[in-house]
Amino acid sequence: MPNNCLDLESIRCFLAAAHHGAFRPAAAAVHLSPPAFGDRIRRLEEDLGARLFERTTRKVRLTEAGRRFAEEAERLLEAEARCRARVLADGQEALPFELTVGTRFELGLSWLLPSLDTLSAAAPERTLHLSFGDTADLLRQLRRGEIDALVTSARLALTDLEYAPLFGETYTFVAARERARAQPLRRAADAARHTLVDADRDLPLFRYFLDAVPPEPAWRFARVERMGTIAAVRQRILHGHGVGVLPTYFIRDDLKARRLVRLFPKVTLMSDMFRLIWPAGHRRAPELRALAESLAKVPLG
Repeated sequence: MPNNCLDLESIRCFLAAAHHGAFRPAAAAVHLSPPAFGDRIRRLEEDLGARLFERTTRKVRLTEAGRRFAEEAERLLEAEARCRARVLADGQEALPFELTVGTRFELGLSWLLPSLDTLSAAAPERTLHLSFGDTADLLRQLRRGEIDALVTSARLALTDLEYAPLFGETYTFVAARERARAQPLRRAADAARHTLVDADRDLPLFRYFLDAVPPEPAWRFARVERMGTIAAVRQRILHGHGVGVLPTYFIRDDLKARRLVRLFPKVTLMSDMFRLIWPAGHRRAPELRALAESLAKVPLG
């Protein structure tokens, strides 16, 4: 049995491959080229004296030895994180590091960007970079290893991702005050006189209202406009061109000033949860969890 010391970075690569089920996306998740990633897996297998993966042209699958090692590898990395915490427990200065966090434009500009100074004061050794985009684009960046984590309330399959909850996101069904007065919307039949303004076909904001009311009668609007971003949806509704559902934090001032009014105020819309999401096995997982704890303390709006 070889007695070489095990390399922690190679163990992180192993866990990333185990979570992803393929080497290429796992390599991107740990910021390595596929050849370098494959070399780390090969050297780890040599150090252990056992084959950890059964390889095909597109996927990899853990061997029985790989499954046994995965259980211990998780514990080993947890122990490493505890060791790091103990070393710094006496107040010794931590080494500087950088993280890139993705966020959608509206949330980033209204919440994350103004919070950078507060987050920097909480961890001076941490430099945060931001990347803006829609959820689909940011998820692609995450899987390619171009960003370390993303903040989103989108419902994602988390089989190869880890996450930490930040805070809840509530929604409000609204219209411009003048439009609500001129064309009241009090029941499903009234929808035929209105335009629904929404963000996206695949993730419609109106679902937060539909999920909170009985399925019958059906809501059939005269037309549906999709604007792509919540900022554009807000502008269309403010100018009286339709009705729609928006995150409450984003329109809090509009509601207070009565530029927008709540529709169906007795209906409690379904809510969601903002999360910080990162690839499973990320080498900076402890630092990302610490970042999530700091973000959860920053007020939204």
